[in-house]
Amino acid sequence: MKKLAESEQEKQELQKEIDRRKAQYKSGWKNSLLYADWRKEEFKAVTMTLDAATAHPALHLSENGRRVTWQERRQDLPGSTQRFESLPCVLGQLNISSGRCYWEVEVGNAFSWDLGVCRHNVARKGRVNMSPQNGFWAIRLYSGEYWAVTSPETLLTVGEKPLKVGIFLDYEDGDVSFFNMTHGSHIFSFPKNTFHGVLRPLFRLWPSDSGSLSVCPGEGK
Repeated sequence: MKKLAESEQEKQELQKEIDRRKAQYKSGWKNSLLYADWRKEEFKAVTMTLDAATAHPALHLSENGRRVTWQERRQDLPGSTQRFESLPCVLGQLNISSGRCYWEVEVGNAFSWDLGVCRHNVARKGRVNMSPQNGFWAIRLYSGEYWAVTSPETLLTVGEKPLKVGIFLDYEDGDVSFFNMTHGSHIFSFPKNTFHGVLRPLFRLWPSDSGSLSVCPGEGK
C-alpha cells in the first residue's frame, strides 16, 4: 500500500509539473517552439487534396489526391498557366489569406523533398530560385541533409529523422514553422514576414528514387 501511495503521489506531482509547463506555454506560446502537440491547440487543422492543375508533368497524384510520387516518364498534360514546368512541384488545394492553420505530411522514407508554403502567384516557368524573396518558405531534405530554403540556404540540425512533418502557418503574425510530428520537436521557423495575398501549401519531389509524400487527413475528418 505504501508503494502504491508513493506511486500515486509521484503521478500527481508529474501531472502538476506538466500542467505548470503547459500554463507557462499558453501564456507565451508564440515564443515557444518545443511542443508541437500543444501548439496544435492554437491552430486549425486543415484537410486538403493536391491541385492537379498545378502539378509538374513528372509528378503523379493518387486517385484520392493526397499522395504525390515522382514518375520518370512525364505525363502528357494540357498546358496551363497554373502548372509548374521548371520546378517539380505541386500545390495543395487550399487558399490561405488569414488565420492560423497547420497540416501534416507523411514523408516516411522519401529521400528528397521540399515542403512549405508559397505565394499563389509564384513563377512556375523558366528559371525559378526558391527563396522567401521570391515567395517560397520551405524546408528541404536532399542527399541526407536538411536545409531551410533561405537566401542563402541554411543547413539544419535535425536530431531525429521525421517520418511526418507539420507545417504551422500564422498568417497575421507572419510565421511559418516546421515540426517533426514523429517526436513533436521543432525543426525550423522562418524569420517573421509580412504576408500579402494568398498563400498555398507547397510540395516538391526530386529524382526518380525520391519516394512519395502523403497529405495526412486533418484531425476529426
